[in-house]
Amino acid sequence: MFDVGLRSHYVASKFAVPLMLEQNSGLIVNISFFAGRRYMSNVAYGVCKAAVDRLTQDMAHELKDDGIASVSLYPGMVRTEGVMRNKNILDLSNSESPMFIGRAVAALAQDKKIINKTGNILIAAEVAKEYNFTDIDVKQPKSLRKELW
Repeated sequence: MFDVGLRSHYVASKFAVPLMLEQNSGLIVNISFFAGRRYMSNVAYGVCKAAVDRLTQDMAHELKDDGIASVSLYPGMVRTEGVMRNKNILDLSNSESPMFIGRAVAALAQDKKIINKTGNILIAAEVAKEYNFTDIDVKQPKSLRKELW
């Protein structure tokens, strides 16, 4: 969990930042989840997500003056293979395709004022409302902030 869920974010950023420094701009998006803010599933998962959020905040602090923004992005329930195996017992009415989070990243990357969001935790469904995009099924999932924050 820590190698893939935390270390990979750090290593990817370590290699990307020098390129961003050359252009005096950039965006680092770390995918995290509500488990970084409240207990879900198990200790390792929660600690890993909290560490991703902290990594985001510390990078934002160090990189803001260089024009590089860093944000954590929380998806909702994503229709992954594991979720779809259990679709008969899950309510998928507010679920997101795997491409939805990509659309959120693309929208954030196009924001000329993204530096104003640096260090923040963003929720993909709220990003969709703000930047006016939908999922591939033309739906706009609801934010899980009230249920999971």
